Formats: sequence, structure tokens, C-alpha cells
Amino acid sequence: MFISMLKQAFQMNRNPLPWPKAINAGICSSLPIMIGVIAGNLSYGLLAGIGSFTYLYVANIPYVQRAKKLFLVAITMSLSVGLGTLLAPHPLATAIVVGIIGFVATFVFGALQIKGPASIFFLLGFTMATGMPIDPSLAPLRAGLVLTGGAFAWLLSMAGWLLDPHGPETNAVQKVYRELAVLIQAAGTDRWVEVRQKLVNTLRSAEETLIAGKTPWGSGEHFRRLILLNDQANAIFVYLLEHFEGRKVKLPLELAAIVQSISDSLPEKKKQELLIWDSHLDENEVVQILIDKVNEAIAILNEPFVVVNREGDFSRPSLFRVFGGAFDKNSIVFLTAARFGVVLMIADLVAYSFEFNRSYWITLSCAAVMSGSTIIATFHRALQRSLGTIVGIMIAAIVLSARPEGFVIAIIVFFLTALTELSIVVNYGIAAFFITPNALLLAESMSHFYDLAFFASTRVIDVIIGCGIGLIGTALIGRRKASSLIPHFIAKTIRSQQQYLFTLFSEHRSGVDVIDSSERRKMQTILRI
Repeated sequence: MFISMLKQAFQMNRNPLPWPKAINAGICSSLPIMIGVIAGNLSYGLLAGIGSFTYLYVANIPYVQRAKKLFLVAITMSLSVGLGTLLAPHPLATAIVVGIIGFVATFVFGALQIKGPASIFFLLGFTMATGMPIDPSLAPLRAGLVLTGGAFAWLLSMAGWLLDPHGPETNAVQKVYRELAVLIQAAGTDRWVEVRQKLVNTLRSAEETLIAGKTPWGSGEHFRRLILLNDQANAIFVYLLEHFEGRKVKLPLELAAIVQSISDSLPEKKKQELLIWDSHLDENEVVQILIDKVNEAIAILNEPFVVVNREGDFSRPSLFRVFGGAFDKNSIVFLTAARFGVVLMIADLVAYSFEFNRSYWITLSCAAVMSGSTIIATFHRALQRSLGTIVGIMIAAIVLSARPEGFVIAIIVFFLTALTELSIVVNYGIAAFFITPNALLLAESMSHFYDLAFFASTRVIDVIIGCGIGLIGTALIGRRKASSLIPHFIAKTIRSQQQYLFTLFSEHRSGVDVIDSSERRKMQTILRI
């Protein structure tokens, strides 16, 4: 059984390698160190390098959302290091704040459904600060240096806005039409169900991306055109479901090619005028209506926006409603965040109670293990973290045995960070090969501690203890809570759907905004938590 779980934990994912993100992340991590070397103060450069972890929260999201997200991440990273410096002399207060950081970050990322490392790098900054030479008076300086590194990461992450301000939104709608073309090809075949489900997920993702890209000061023509094209894609998809679901009717391959050409023409730099497909080769009226709907999408793409004479609209729930819905004793988001915070607090107290050297590695390992979304995923993460860290420590020992200094440290950090970003999409355990030596290099370079045998054995023990606490905490706290709540949430969802359908089809609904009705908002909240 262990061998089977080991194979599952180290199964390689076939995802495209994010080369641009990896290179940019390497630049973010190494450049502050280089500047510190040039300025004659390596430790300042290493502190700014902690702030550069802000770039690791970059995702393919609209620049409007990216700017706000990374700004808050940079501020939080800075505050984490500042708080860690202030509270380093007080172990109990440190443990409490570790739990609070873990809870708040996990809750916010879960409630807003943000993908990314969540609390792990905030905890890294806070706990590394507690392991630095104790001097609370240095809190503003350390926090400021970290914020400087975070500001540089923010600037680099936003550089693409100058060339293509709506690139992420365009990519999202492109993917919708690409999957729509595949669905048309799959009509009447056994691939229909699989492709249909994939398109549903793509449509949902595109809608979320477009909502996130909307600005309060108005949007340009290209963005509004993307909204209309996404609406039209939804209309085409609904029509396909109504008339071709479960039927052995194949559609013209030329139609799939036309839909694919819409996807190819969406980027502003590649935009070309497509011809309306005037096809009456098929006398089937149902197919002809589908062709007309595709032609409507071509018209939206081709025509000047004033001629289109349509407006797309969507609403998003307020932050107050999102957090209010998630802050509920039955919310999976709340329960997961609470468990995360409590177990982290326990791990930190254990580490301090037994006076482990640089005890924060126990807390970080515990946090990494509990990042698994399920019990099995937590066991997988424990295996990945343990074995990956052991290999990473071996790499770190080799690197540190050469006692690197100055620009050599910056170059090594560049490659380790880039390799982390490339391998994280393949397997977390492989990424741990590079995460561990990277963090150790930053920490040990600031302390100038090179007793390799001592630090290697200590780190391995720390990781094993941290993983053990994370596994025990996950198993004991809320082990069956999520599954036991499923009937409760299903019942609440069905009741909300009934109320919404009653409002939607009621004869007395005049004057009621069904799009922004309380029943619809309640259903959205339940589905999010």
C-alpha cells in the first residue's frame, strides 16, 4: 500500500512548463541580491529577496485583479517579516500569530477561490524573521527591505499590461471558442460527454476572468467585445445542448473550423476580419440556426462596436457577502482555515517547547503538508515534502559546502527559483528538491552558519516532525467533517434553487430583478462555501 501511495504522490503531471514565469521569478529573486552585493550589504539584498516571493503569487489573471492581489501580498509579506522581528523574543506570542496568519490567509484564499501558495510564503517570511538575530528595533528596516523586493516583483508582474492590457481575458475567451470548436467536432461521437464537461469548466473560468477584469472606471472596446463574445459562446453552447445532446447527429466540420478561426482572431495583434459563413448546403433548419448563431459571433468580432448595438453585463458578489457567507460554522472554508491555524499554532509551540534549532522549519513543514485538499492529498503532500526535502537538503549541503558568496549566491538563487516554478506544475515533490535548498541558502547566508552535518541532520528531523504534526492534526481535526456536511449543503442548495425557480417563473415577479435577487445571491453563496 505504501508503494502504491508513493507512486501516486510522485506521479508526474503532463502540464506545459511555464518558462516565462520561471525566468521572471528567477530574476525577481536574484536581482535584489545582486543589488545588495553591489551596494556592499548582502544581508539587505537577501531580505529584499524574501519580498520577491511576491512574484510566486502571479497567475494568469486580469491585470486589474493582479495589481490588487500582488499589492496586498507584498504588504502582507512585509508585515509578516516585521511582526516576526518584533515577536521573536516572545515564543508564545509567536505561536499565536503563526496560527492567525495561517487562518486568515487560508480563509481569504479559500473564500475568494484564489489559486496559489496561500499562507506558505507569509509563514516563511514570519518564521524566518523569528530565526534571525533578535533585535526588535530592526523591524521597520527589515519590513521595508522586504517591501522593496515585493514592489519590484509587482512591477515585473505588471510589465505585460503595457503590451497587452487585456491579455488574460483574451486568452480565456480564446480557450472558450477553442473548446467550443472541439465540442462541435465531437457531436454524435463518444467524446461528447467528456468535451462538454471540459467546456463547462472553461466557460465558468472565462466568466470569472472577465468579472475580475472589469474596472470601476469603465472598459475599452476590446474588453466589452470579449464580454459579448463570451455571452454568444454561452448561447451557442446552450443551443448545442438543447438540440444535439445524446443524439448521433454529426455537424459540418467546416463549422468547427469557423469557430476555431474566431478563437485565432481574438488577440488584437492577430485580429483579422472573418467572412460570414453563408452556407445553405445543409437544409436542416436546426443546423442552420446553429450556423446563424456562429455568424452572430463573427459579426460581434468584425463590426465596429457602435454597430453591434449590444451591451454585455454581469455582476459579482460583494466582498462583504463573500466573506460573510464563508464565515459560517458550517462553511468548509472556515473549518479548513480554523483547523490550519490551530494545528500550526500547536506545531510552533512544540517546536519552541523542545528548543529545536531554527524551529521554524517544523512549522513550515506542517503548513506545507496541510495544504493538501483531502486526507489522501495530505498524505501525498507529506511524502512529497519529506522525501523532496531530504533530497533538497543534500543539494543544499553540496551548495553550501562551497561557501558561495556575492554574485554566486544570486546566480544559484536564480536557477533554484526558476527550477521550482518549472517543476511545481509537474509534481510538488520534485519542486521540493529546489524549494528547500533555496530557502536554506537564504537563511544560512544571512546567519553565515556552515556546520553542514549539524544543519542537514537538524533540518531532516524538523521536516519529519512537522509532517507528522500536520498529518496527525489533519486526521484528528475535521477528519470526517467535510463529508458529513455534504447532505446539509445539498439540501440548502436544492431549497435555494426551488426558491429561485419560484421567483423566476412566478406570475407576480414584476419589478423583481431576478439577476440580483436575494434567492440567486443565496444560491451563489452556498455554492461558493
